[in-house]
Amino acid sequence: MFAAHRMSSPFAYSRSFSQIQYQTSEASKLNKRKSKVTIHMASSLDGFIAKKDGDVSWLRSTDLYEPGITLTEEAIKDFLEGIDCYVMGSKTYEHALELGWPYGETPVVVLTSRQRKAERETVEFYAGDLPKLINRLRGKHNHIWMAGGAMLTKEFIRLKLANKLCISIMPIILGDGILFFDFVGSEQQLHLEDVTAYKDGMVELSYEILSD
Repeated sequence: MFAAHRMSSPFAYSRSFSQIQYQTSEASKLNKRKSKVTIHMASSLDGFIAKKDGDVSWLRSTDLYEPGITLTEEAIKDFLEGIDCYVMGSKTYEHALELGWPYGETPVVVLTSRQRKAERETVEFYAGDLPKLINRLRGKHNHIWMAGGAMLTKEFIRLKLANKLCISIMPIILGDGILFFDFVGSEQQLHLEDVTAYKDGMVELSYEILSD
């Protein structure tokens, strides 16, 4: 799976209580629809998605866990074919361009407050209301994959916009860096759907985010 990286949040955190209440209500309605929104992130065991300088080279594990599953190119291809839209922050987008575009011709929506020109026809830049965006995407796509970064992940969880949460834990403790997410502000119940251990020592936890 593709690791997610840090981002600059396009959202202001000075919303009034009524705005937050409205958005949470709208988001709860979205989860009742058939389309699925999955949050995915790769992190260290202590919950960091990148070092302070943005370095993610540690995502390439040299560990060996013999009973683990080997992640084949065919399995990755089959998995990616089930995703028909990606949502990400601007830093994740920029990092994907630097590393070599991994999303093919699948539509990508980038959350950013900056005016910018898309390098690819399949990329849309968005700076508006997040629940409204997800509502629109749910009407067009069956599986929406939220690829990062940390602050956008927090918004998705806080506003209850996702159905699934997938965390790929790498066999490393970073000690410091950019956190996956923190201080969401509310308790949310999860249901563990699956646990998969890979030969490189990565352990993937898949959760259903239970609705209220």
